[in-house]
Amino acid sequence: MRLVEPILAFQAELEAIRRDLHAHPELCYEEHRTSDVVAARLADWGIPVVRGLGGTGVVGIIKNGSSSRAIGLRADMDALPMQELNTFDHASRHPGKMHACGHDGHTSMLLGAAHYLSRHRNFDGTVYLIFQPAEEGGAGARRMIEDGLFEQFPMEAVYGMHNWPGLPAGSFGVIPGPMMASSNEFRVVVKGKGAHAAQPHRGIDPVMVAVQIAQAWQTIVSREKNPLDTAVLSITQIHAGSATNVIPDEAVMIGTVRTFSTEVLDLIQQRMEQMAKGIAAGFNAGVDFGFKRNYPPLVNHPEQTAFAVEAMRAVVGDANVNVKVEPTMGAEDFAFMLQAKPGCYVFIGNGDGEHRSGGHGLGPCQLHNGSYDFNDQLLPIGASYWVKLVETGLPVG
Repeated sequence: MRLVEPILAFQAELEAIRRDLHAHPELCYEEHRTSDVVAARLADWGIPVVRGLGGTGVVGIIKNGSSSRAIGLRADMDALPMQELNTFDHASRHPGKMHACGHDGHTSMLLGAAHYLSRHRNFDGTVYLIFQPAEEGGAGARRMIEDGLFEQFPMEAVYGMHNWPGLPAGSFGVIPGPMMASSNEFRVVVKGKGAHAAQPHRGIDPVMVAVQIAQAWQTIVSREKNPLDTAVLSITQIHAGSATNVIPDEAVMIGTVRTFSTEVLDLIQQRMEQMAKGIAAGFNAGVDFGFKRNYPPLVNHPEQTAFAVEAMRAVVGDANVNVKVEPTMGAEDFAFMLQAKPGCYVFIGNGDGEHRSGGHGLGPCQLHNGSYDFNDQLLPIGASYWVKLVETGLPVG
């Protein structure tokens, strides 16, 4: 492993920053303290700062040399609305809020790279340090883009990174093409006609209609799309009725659809609506069909992925870079940035949880789990990767 020595020397400070952020989690678009910490650190290191994109976003700018080339490095800052189960010293001090996805670590790794780059500047061009709000369901990446991120800070490529529990610490994983799925949600209301449960012939039972629709929808995944195209259609909630002897007026189905391509998503959404309305009509019922597209698929660009692989190999060695990591049906709003600019998103291994301090919860060290904690051993590794990307992508001379 070939880590950047000055970053290793700065590791204790990075750990202190990370644990401070972990203890003070802020939800999407509420990252005011976090943004203040980031902006203050950048300013202390002589890095110009622009604030306000995406509400609480921060962009640091490091220029060197005469080249007009530029790249962007992105870290997310927000926490999750969930209760932390850990009781160690840096556990969340705000009930119902927790850094359970490692964004505290992502922010700290990028700050580590910023500290080094501001002092050594072994590159020719511009580095934009993008500290993004509201990744957890708030589409902060899209909001920053809408606020002019790529117009105000023109860059040829943009890169992102996320810790990944289960992947060994000290390793990276990536794959060109689709790496994370689109995230979409539906809410379908089946409208029937209420009646006494002992007299079903006097009503139109929306529960039975909903059951028929739910079963039919699964044939879209199993019989209508190409079996080689991955997709998930999960009904996660069904709400209907209030009494055992009453047929309700309506039944509500809520759930999610995940795909790796927009074309498959188009098919599923279209057929879900057609089936729901057609089946309901067959039972003399009605349907209100609602479908919301949240995040698009995250698709890595081949050229930038190959470049990122070489940077990872330069830091941790070829044996510690998995170039065929398994894609996940989880979603990530960095996908919006990759729709606008070429780039690559990588996983950095968070290990299996043995790194956690005494007082951690009993649950596994998995993302979105109350017992999770970011692995501080990754701080110099991730920061060194960022530096290698910059110094290789914007070479001097």
